[in-house]
Amino acid sequence: MAKTDSQNKETYTPHYQILLSPKAMDEVFEKIMQRLVVEKKYRDPNYYAKDLAKDLGLNSRYISAIINLRFHQNYSQLINDYRIMDVKYMLKDIHFNKLKLEEISAMAGFSNRQSFYTAFFNRCGVTPKEYRLTHAIQLERDLLDERRMRSQKTTEAEDL
Repeated sequence: MAKTDSQNKETYTPHYQILLSPKAMDEVFEKIMQRLVVEKKYRDPNYYAKDLAKDLGLNSRYISAIINLRFHQNYSQLINDYRIMDVKYMLKDIHFNKLKLEEISAMAGFSNRQSFYTAFFNRCGVTPKEYRLTHAIQLERDLLDERRMRSQKTTEAEDL
């Protein structure tokens, strides 16, 4: 008995892959990156794949297919990856050390605590709190360095 496409996943090519030319995919990929990353649309908790498709004047299934082919993940996973990158940056930055985790997650685009904690743990293997604590020592060093620099500038200004 011959294997069907659905039985033999190694040779099965989804129909949408055949329809997408590499050049067209590259163009749409650039537009997706512009909208999501450069314009930081991933920070909007209400910006869905259908909104991206509408903004680009394309079908949402087409957008989803390109994201799947280029990133090997779906739209939500891609968005959450960028949000987690933002959160990790903020958790290590001294300018955000007074903010609560929920405030940081909201700034990155997460709409609720549960989705934030789940996405963070799945990508980082630790909770946001654990991540922050492991980087707290470096934050303290950065704060001390910043205070020393301010003190030196003040001393230099007084010497003039």
